[in-house]
Amino acid sequence: MNYKPLMLMLYKIGAVKFGDFTLKSGEQSKIYIDLRQIVSYPDVLKAVGEAMWQQVSGEPFEVICGVPYTALPIATCISLQQNIPMVMRRKEKKEHGTKQTIEGNIKTGQRCLIVEDIITSGASILETADDLEVAGLKVRDAVVLINREQGGVHNLRQRHYNLHATFTLKEFLNTLLHSEELSEEDRMIASHLIHEGEVNAS
Repeated sequence: MNYKPLMLMLYKIGAVKFGDFTLKSGEQSKIYIDLRQIVSYPDVLKAVGEAMWQQVSGEPFEVICGVPYTALPIATCISLQQNIPMVMRRKEKKEHGTKQTIEGNIKTGQRCLIVEDIITSGASILETADDLEVAGLKVRDAVVLINREQGGVHNLRQRHYNLHATFTLKEFLNTLLHSEELSEEDRMIASHLIHEGEVNAS
C-alpha cells in the first residue's frame, strides 16, 4: 500500500517533530512522533485507523484494546469502522466500584487485538497484554502505526506476540526526504538520522 499521503499529512499537522527529545524509554532522539495531534483532525484519524487495520484485516479478532492513552482514539476509530467491540485498560486500578483494570463487556477466551501508536521497546504493549490476559482475554497480536525499530519486535517475540506495523520510522523519514514538505532544518536532521543509521534496528 502507498502510505505517502498519510505520512505527509502527519508531518503537516505537526505529528512528527524534529529537535532534541527524551523518549518514554529514556532514550534521546532527534525525532518525536506526537500522534496525540491526530484527535483534532478527523480525516487523519480515520486514515490512520484504516491503514492500521489493513495490517491485520484477515485475522478474526473479537475485541480490540488501545494502549492508554494516545492509542485510545485510534482503537475507537477502528472499533467503529470495523464494528468490532472495544475494551479499555485503566493505567491505574480503580479503588472504588468494581475496581476493575479492564473495562467493557469481556468474555473469557475472546481474541483481543492490542492497538498502539508507536513501538520503541514494546513495554506499554506488554503491560497492556498482561492486564488483558489476567482478565481472561487471549492476546497474540498487536498493531502499531510506526515501528521505531529499536528492539520492540524482539521483546514482543520473546513473549510470543506478533507485531504488525504499518511502516517503519526509516520508511517514514525516507518518504519525507523525497517530498517538498520538509523545512530545510528538518531535512538536515532527517537526512542525518538515516545516513548515520540512527533509525535502524538495535
